[in-house]
Amino acid sequence: MRSIWAGAISFGLVVIPVKLYAATEQRDIAFRQVHREDGGRIQFRRVCSVDGQEVPYSDVAKGYELPTGDVVVLTEDDLKDLPLATAHRIEVLQFSPAGQLDPILANKAYYLEPEPAGVRAYVLFRDALERSGRVAVAKVAIRQREALAALRVRDGVLVLETLLWPDEVRTPDFGFLEDNIDVRSQELKMAASLVDTMTEDFDPSAYKDAYREALEALVQAKIEGNEMVRPPGAVVSPDKPAGPADLTETLRASVEAAKANRAAAAAAKPAAAKPAASRRKATA
Repeated sequence: MRSIWAGAISFGLVVIPVKLYAATEQRDIAFRQVHREDGGRIQFRRVCSVDGQEVPYSDVAKGYELPTGDVVVLTEDDLKDLPLATAHRIEVLQFSPAGQLDPILANKAYYLEPEPAGVRAYVLFRDALERSGRVAVAKVAIRQREALAALRVRDGVLVLETLLWPDEVRTPDFGFLEDNIDVRSQELKMAASLVDTMTEDFDPSAYKDAYREALEALVQAKIEGNEMVRPPGAVVSPDKPAGPADLTETLRASVEAAKANRAAAAAAKPAAAKPAASRRKATA
């Protein structure tokens, strides 16, 4: 796993340096939008609605549209001056019984790994938290967005679970809640009996994503049947067979290619921004 954030847990006067890792991943098969006839990729371009010109990423800003149609433009320079008190810090605010956290608030989970210098403090905090039977309520800023969070222990590792803010949970405004619906005691007993009959310990490994497995089998069958389209200009590596391939290897290669493309794009951004900045300076 690759860490996506580095900072520290702030617990009273104790500071525990940690790294953050995504604890979950979606196992969906990634598809591209392509031209049905020749398999060519469908490209999306950033086009300005005013002048119809394509806009480079370096010139894209955030805009807040007012009811009047006017737009407040916010640049990266505007946003970088906003205070993020919890930047690179997981600030523990309080401890609460785990049952008081409504599951609907749960957003995304992350593993926390201690830096070498903070292992002892990490283990101390982890053990104290686990013995207390509580969760630590905290604040953290990830990707320029501050979030409420909960710290809990899972399999000997601290897990940071970001939470939605209370005003991000919608109120269920349904008409039937105002109706006086009569439920007979005998019906309630039968429903309770059915619940009891179907009750057993939860084992997540007993369940599987049948749709994804069927989709993988469908793709694999088309690969083995050579039902593929090679877009014009596509180059096949000499050390890779041109015929049927194993779907697992194909998917693994796709993941590696996506990671490489993301890394290349990230490395290219600063270089692409410099000429634009120099041009603005020269114009001024």
